[in-house]
Amino acid sequence: METKNQSTATTESNKQKLVIVREFDASRELVWKAWTDPKSFMKWWGPKNFTCPVCKIDFKVGGKYLNCMRSSEGKEFWGTGTYTEIVPMERIVYTDSFADEKGNVVSGTYYGMEGLPLELLVTVSFEEHESKTRMTLIHIGIPSGEITDLTNISWNESFDKLAESLK
Repeated sequence: METKNQSTATTESNKQKLVIVREFDASRELVWKAWTDPKSFMKWWGPKNFTCPVCKIDFKVGGKYLNCMRSSEGKEFWGTGTYTEIVPMERIVYTDSFADEKGNVVSGTYYGMEGLPLELLVTVSFEEHESKTRMTLIHIGIPSGEITDLTNISWNESFDKLAESLK
């Protein structure tokens, strides 16, 4: 599966904005399902050497998700958020926060990460492009510096796994 990888980071209104554009050799329906179906999501969520043992998705505006990324050493990182906009097959907008295993929002310090806001915003757009799917992710609120670079790497490693899961 061929994927094109493009990512940029810019600062807007004092909020760091990470933009990643990826092209997948798969239908928009399949890429959409990878984001909205828990079993599909679990196949690719998390960077290289991470698994996703838990994923709960209440896919509706106002619905919540809860997922877990587990490192190869067994350390778990939980995340939660609320879907704020859903345009079927086109766009998903949701909040993004660290959580404990019960879904309670926690600060990044809970996982040893300093300086992250309690809540970030993620927008994922899907468009057909030359019989492939172009997916654009915009992650807003990440502090500038090393955490932006690590977030970029983590997303792209996850999207490499997504490309493999779509084969």
